[in-house]
Amino acid sequence: MAKTLTGVVVSDKTDKTIVVSVATHKNHPLYRKAYITNKKFMAHDAKNEAKQGDTVIISETTPLSARKRHTLSKVVSRAKISQDNSVEAVTPKTEEILEEEK
Repeated sequence: MAKTLTGVVVSDKTDKTIVVSVATHKNHPLYRKAYITNKKFMAHDAKNEAKQGDTVIISETTPLSARKRHTLSKVVSRAKISQDNSVEAVTPKTEEILEEEK
């Protein structure tokens, strides 16, 4: 069975490819201090469904290119603000806020 990793999409600029950053918690062998390491993996996204900021699950597969060894399994959660939406579309208008306060 293939290993699965959970991470956040860092880049989706290339066609059918995403870059996923996976955080791993480790302990220092001598000092026992906990720290986090991040590693980036390139994954195949056939339908271009994952966007930047999304949390995804990727799984190992046979080599697809020189650097791609993973494929997208599932999009766990979407980003709050995607590249397509502007800040104005997400935040309420000031007139609506003033009416709610009254």
